[in-house]
Amino acid sequence: MYSVHHEPHFSNRNNWLRATVLGANDGLISTASLLMGVAAAGTQSQTLIMAGMASLIAGAISMAAGEYVSVSSQSDTEQADLLKEQHELTHNPERELMELTEIYKRRGLDAKLAKEVAIALTEHNALEAHARDEIRLNDDTAANPLQAAIASGLSFIAGAVLPVLCVYLASHEVLIGALWATTLIGLAALGYLSARLGGAKPLPAVIRIIIWGVIALAATQLIGQLFDVTMA
Repeated sequence: MYSVHHEPHFSNRNNWLRATVLGANDGLISTASLLMGVAAAGTQSQTLIMAGMASLIAGAISMAAGEYVSVSSQSDTEQADLLKEQHELTHNPERELMELTEIYKRRGLDAKLAKEVAIALTEHNALEAHARDEIRLNDDTAANPLQAAIASGLSFIAGAVLPVLCVYLASHEVLIGALWATTLIGLAALGYLSARLGGAKPLPAVIRIIIWGVIALAATQLIGQLFDVTMA
């Protein structure tokens, strides 16, 4: 007796994985860069902690709101496409059947089998068949604004916590070096984790995320040092 084997695919994680990686990466780099610039200007630790917490809270809310609005727009477009397809199925069913048949012919089925498949799927659930094979929408890839917003906001906080803790725990004398070390280690871990979750090779993901982290930290440190010199 045979059982159905459900094989999970990495692409099914795209919705929440993209939002999570983006949020954590933004939280870590933006907060660490802000603190790097302020610390390089000679600011006291208490002010740094306040700046870090303000960046964490504002950034998390902004990230969640931005992701929600963005994915909601995508969801609205998907719904509009489904309504349009439902209208066509109601008013031009024969033409829609021909469209589905042509899709299956382009995928390698002969004309007779393509039409039989199109008829069978249309009788089962016409809108679902057209959504999947014509519009390329399905439950795994459909936009989910709330899921994306929550994933982005929480992951931003998770990323931003690291540099804030660094400022809180490190002494002023070693703060710049500690921010560099913790941020790059955190970015490397994030790149490795995102690659593993997405089924990709970790090394390229780690390298590219570290490169952007170095650019951001170096730029804000330079700006902070210039302001420090100016104010001195």
